Amino acid sequence: MQKQAKARVQKRLQRIEGQVRGLSRMVEDDRYCIDIVTQIAAVRAALRGVEEEILHDHVAHCVEHAIASGNKTDQRRKVAELIDVLSRAKR
Repeated sequence: MQKQAKARVQKRLQRIEGQVRGLSRMVEDDRYCIDIVTQIAAVRAALRGVEEEILHDHVAHCVEHAIASGNKTDQRRKVAELIDVLSRAKR
């Protein structure tokens, strides 16, 4: 992962970690269920954002490198990995 992308991802993950701790406190404090579910949706959205950031970096760095290398085996492997991870993300 490239240095700038890594820093952005780490910052986002720290924020998400705080959100999850907040969720735990909400459950402990017997907060209203809908408020908890709303916050769970916010965490899920934040995780999707991290996933997109990592995938963007992967395409911009790893996949682009494989294409530029001219190595057909590496190119096919990178594309297959990308298709596989995108298929799993839809589930």
